[in-house]
Amino acid sequence: MASRVVVTEYMSLDGVVEDPVGMEGSGLGNWTGPFERGPKGDQFKHAELVASDALLLGRRTYDAFAAVWPTVKDDAGFAERINGMPKFVASTTMKDARWNNSTVIARDLTRQVEALTQRFERDILIYGSASIVHDLMAAGLIDEVRLMVYPTILGRGKRLFPDEVAADFTLLECSQFDSGIVLLRYQARR
Repeated sequence: MASRVVVTEYMSLDGVVEDPVGMEGSGLGNWTGPFERGPKGDQFKHAELVASDALLLGRRTYDAFAAVWPTVKDDAGFAERINGMPKFVASTTMKDARWNNSTVIARDLTRQVEALTQRFERDILIYGSASIVHDLMAAGLIDEVRLMVYPTILGRGKRLFPDEVAADFTLLECSQFDSGIVLLRYQARR
């Protein structure tokens, strides 16, 4: 059984996904910080990670995660899971990924991801990493998109869906977390 490629994003009302916690130097600040997703949102994020076999990350997301997660300890086991699982970072400039169980994908991203879907059984989860999502969406390799939409408009920043990519999806779920955050889950139509 092949794994699915699942995109999970924090998104503003105007479609921005860039630098949600303000660690990438975008100048957008921590735009998710003022909003509490609550226990229901935490449970969702934990469940999606546990249901995954691997992570696929872009260079900026990888650097931000690698700077934080190895030092985190939590009772729920989220940090232990994310630190222990296989991680693949798409980068043409990174030579060595030092975070535990990390591998660099330097070229042929779509072909490499197709191979990863045959290697793993459960989801391959993409956190953030809009440029990877753009490439894989254009290649028809995204199976599901999960958006936690935050009630804020940023007015600038990288958006998840570029103008030149078109795709159709079916709504799987729409639910609300605390602070007006809405979870939208969509499955790709093939």
